[in-house]
Amino acid sequence: MAETNLKSEKKDELDLSKTEEILAKYEGAKGAIIPILQKIQLEYGYLPESAIDLVAERLNTSASELIGVSTFYAQFHLKPRGKHIVKVCCGTACHVKNSRGLTTKVHQKLKIHKNETTEDKMFTFEEVSCLGACGIAPVVVIDSSVHGEISPDEFEKLLDEYKNTNRE
Repeated sequence: MAETNLKSEKKDELDLSKTEEILAKYEGAKGAIIPILQKIQLEYGYLPESAIDLVAERLNTSASELIGVSTFYAQFHLKPRGKHIVKVCCGTACHVKNSRGLTTKVHQKLKIHKNETTEDKMFTFEEVSCLGACGIAPVVVIDSSVHGEISPDEFEKLLDEYKNTNRE
């Protein structure tokens, strides 16, 4: 019972006024689930459970249907993500050029694995199949910045730069 109350308290802490505004813009619109979820995620950085519950209520659908949609599309995230999204390419060219050394560096430096976020919410780590930049393998993308032909040691310095300077 106490666990349920704690969960409810955490849900109540989230300001849902932005979700209310988003829903108001789509009032009466048919087939607007994806754009609504996209805008909510843009606002919060992920899809909070309380926002999904509110959308389900307003659209007269179930939360499980909305979660089904959000888990089907890779663009949606149900957990908070880090300020910086670190993507290491694991495609063939990057693999041959030691992308595994880059993922190992993430494990060592940030103490997280694939699809995890650091406790301080600074970094989220993802391994991706291909970034389409094979000519500069191995490739890492941090937020929207592409870093090619990067060694594990250079990558470590780059992570330090993002961590220590709050680089935007």
